[in-house]
Amino acid sequence: MGIAAAHSKRYGLDMKTVQAEYEARIASGALRDDPVQRAALASLERVRAAVRDAPSAPKGGWFRKAAPVVGPKGLYMWGGVGRGKSMLMDLLYDTVDVPKQRSHFHAFMQWVHGAIAQARKDGVDDAIAPVAAELAGRVRFLAFDEMQISDITDAMIVGRLFEALFAAGLVVVTTSNRVPDDLYKDGLNRQLFLPFIGLLKDRMEVHELASDVDYRQTVLEGTQSYFTPNNAAARAQIDVVWDQLVNGDAKPLTLRVKGRDVVLPAFANGVARAKFWDLCGKPLGAADYLAVADAVRVLVLEGIPPLGRSNYNEAKRFVTLIDTLYEGQVRLIASAAALPEMLYLEGEGVFEFERTASRLREMQGEDWGASRV
Repeated sequence: MGIAAAHSKRYGLDMKTVQAEYEARIASGALRDDPVQRAALASLERVRAAVRDAPSAPKGGWFRKAAPVVGPKGLYMWGGVGRGKSMLMDLLYDTVDVPKQRSHFHAFMQWVHGAIAQARKDGVDDAIAPVAAELAGRVRFLAFDEMQISDITDAMIVGRLFEALFAAGLVVVTTSNRVPDDLYKDGLNRQLFLPFIGLLKDRMEVHELASDVDYRQTVLEGTQSYFTPNNAAARAQIDVVWDQLVNGDAKPLTLRVKGRDVVLPAFANGVARAKFWDLCGKPLGAADYLAVADAVRVLVLEGIPPLGRSNYNEAKRFVTLIDTLYEGQVRLIASAAALPEMLYLEGEGVFEFERTASRLREMQGEDWGASRV
């Protein structure tokens, strides 16, 4: 799940300080100097140096030790969307030269659920223990993008899992749109979740990126978001927008939903890219699209074909996808065979598609979804 240090080599650096990496990317034009981001560099460098200087795990893993390890404090960076939290975390990740893993928090929790289910299937009484041990046995640094907890199952797991990871000496850095005290806000049985919040505040430095600048929204301002027809010109225009939004390497994101995988072929910094057939040509439903809407801020969807009798099932899924993205305030950038009103002209479902066409039009508004982006 991790991103290799190739990013650092691309900028001609070999595991230098976070400050040096930041300056190099500004000099290369990849980043714009930002005083709020710069103020976070000291905290990021503290983590990098602490991870570098921390003792390696003893042979056999940390869990063979009789007493818990007091590892370096991690970092919890929170703030509004588009402030550069993911970029700063990647900056740190690229300069950390120890066994490491970077994951979107949603994808990580899906992996955890699968690993716990397997442990239970194997007859393990405490199914969380082997999951934590497996992680501690192969990495010393964990980076999570967009920590958010809305599911009671996740809420009941994370406390014991993170307690075991911290006890094993792992260093954790995460980004979030919420201050720790607002995680799982108004959730069912939230009082059982409160010790986890206390654990985060004890084992991680909490740093707010209090910036008025939303870089993701700045990129999208004045940017065309719906391209037609599906041709090379549309693909080229979308490529430009994509490169501006992700500002780096993208990789697939796999979301585990009710025992099946929903794969977004390219994902970085809260922005996902997929083709129509990736999401609508497979037997997916509302729960799958809800997982997508929870995981991404911007979805680039390419190749929407003419809709009608010949692809009725795919058209129905497309309607559900658009409804879910609309309700979740996910920004949509799309290429399609025709304008929204001309996409679905014959067959069952034409009348119902009028609402979808209207929503597609509304979602093209420059300020639409700005609160989420």
